[in-house]
Amino acid sequence: MELKKITDGLSVSGQIQLEDIAKLKRRGFRAVVCNRPDGEASDQPTHEEMAEAAAAEGLEFRYLPVTPGIVTEETATAFRQALTELPGPVFGYCRTGTRTTTLWSLAMAKEKSVVDILAATKAAGYDMTGVARRIANGGVTPTDSVEDAKFDVVVVGGGAAGVAVASSLKSRKSDLEIAIIDPADIHYYQPGWTMVGAGVFEPSTTAKTMGSLIPRGVHWLKSAVAAFEPKNNAVILDGCRVVKYDRLIVCPGLKLDWDRIEGLTETLGKNGVTSNYRYDLAPYTWELVKGLKGGKAVFTQPPMPIKCAGAPQKAMYLSAYEWEQQGVLKNMDIQFMNAGGVLFGVKDYVPALEGYVNRYGIDLNFFHNLKSVDGAAKKATFTVAMPDTDPSEITVDFDMLHVVPPQVAPDFIRVSPLADAAGWVDVDQVTLRHKEFDNIWSLGDVMNAPNAKTAAAARFQAPVVAENVAADIDGKGPEAAYNGYGSCPLTVEKGKIVLAEFGYGGVLLPSFPKWALDGTKATRKAWWLKEQILPPVYWKAMLRGKEWLIKPEKVAAK
Repeated sequence: MELKKITDGLSVSGQIQLEDIAKLKRRGFRAVVCNRPDGEASDQPTHEEMAEAAAAEGLEFRYLPVTPGIVTEETATAFRQALTELPGPVFGYCRTGTRTTTLWSLAMAKEKSVVDILAATKAAGYDMTGVARRIANGGVTPTDSVEDAKFDVVVVGGGAAGVAVASSLKSRKSDLEIAIIDPADIHYYQPGWTMVGAGVFEPSTTAKTMGSLIPRGVHWLKSAVAAFEPKNNAVILDGCRVVKYDRLIVCPGLKLDWDRIEGLTETLGKNGVTSNYRYDLAPYTWELVKGLKGGKAVFTQPPMPIKCAGAPQKAMYLSAYEWEQQGVLKNMDIQFMNAGGVLFGVKDYVPALEGYVNRYGIDLNFFHNLKSVDGAAKKATFTVAMPDTDPSEITVDFDMLHVVPPQVAPDFIRVSPLADAAGWVDVDQVTLRHKEFDNIWSLGDVMNAPNAKTAAAARFQAPVVAENVAADIDGKGPEAAYNGYGSCPLTVEKGKIVLAEFGYGGVLLPSFPKWALDGTKATRKAWWLKEQILPPVYWKAMLRGKEWLIKPEKVAAK
């Protein structure tokens, strides 16, 4: 008997025998629900026998038989009623546990989201995507048409990657019916938030309305995705609307998991706790930096992967530079708490960064991962996991705490058939095509290619995906190859940047010859690029399908 926990109140399994009832009692269960009709197998006790065994152990018993493949709304309602009436925790079984899990999924549909239900069932080992439409429809079988809309290409996500790839594809094939699905009203230029936190950019320059950026001729479906049905070429939206596609491009970005750090969400934006990873908090970073004349400033970096791996350091260097200019750097105790074991993942850029670490007197603390924050007391607790040693914890005081939250794929991606074991969209790292579903591609932060998650990476990925989708429409194989390019302009002081540009395996991929701009050193040219050139390139080129200085490599012949 292998029990699988769905919730604290319900566990399920496949067929059990009479002697298992006593084991269930010892495990603390107080009620049993049988969802398997009598007579399905010769070794199957009848429900009367099971009820008698349950009564002998003092357990309540309920018989709600479900014919394989036919889970009715009435039975789901009865199951919900049973969970309400029976003492918990409850144990349910059928032949494999699938019917019981399906009943729970439909029974909970009116009080839990599709994503929450799919996450709970997937964690228990059951795939409920086959009933995602019914869950999205409150547990009731939809009576509408099989689809509410149909497009040649559907793009999930209206961020940098989504708008850029839609524009690039539209420029290649103007007659395509393309739809972008995204519920957001505002589109943000997130690379600019580092500069907001340093008082260089105004927050308003990093935000535009989503409607103003949707490419001409592209439809915008302002809704959230609930689930994917890749075998049916369908996306299920909140409210059970169904959008069908010939080809799908998935790029919703990633999820900032603030809640994973205990005590953090309630203290963000006050008590000296800030983060440049949120539009509304970046101005608070600058407010803190300007006002601090002495004390301890702590900057954190969570485990990889995160978007823009250099951003935690950028905030630190720019803050230290400001304190240096104010003449108060000598009064500051700057601590960098990095969950990883290196300052930067590409060694060629480390010497320049170490020079600034020394200049600003920064203490580097590797393998330190933020666990909890007590904002009122101004204390932060870290888990310290040095190699070959048992994990320990330390608590440090702070006057300013700049937090970078843990980052994961969005919930609706992690529970979907598109995800790998770690929850990221599973793609071929060269063509960015899904490894299982030939008419699906992914780009941006959500996919699992081993590249840096940056806007610069998405800028290079967009034409690769657009070219390969266009080739697929023409009946050809993949033609464009992604080399893992990513860029991280490391703002080490106001007016100078170490421009890190690299691809798969840490191979340097500079955009300029070394004599024009040496990215391994801090230069004013790189700052000018970051401050003056990259924002208009983002708004006026990348999001409009103008692929300036980008020419995808060709897929190597086999």
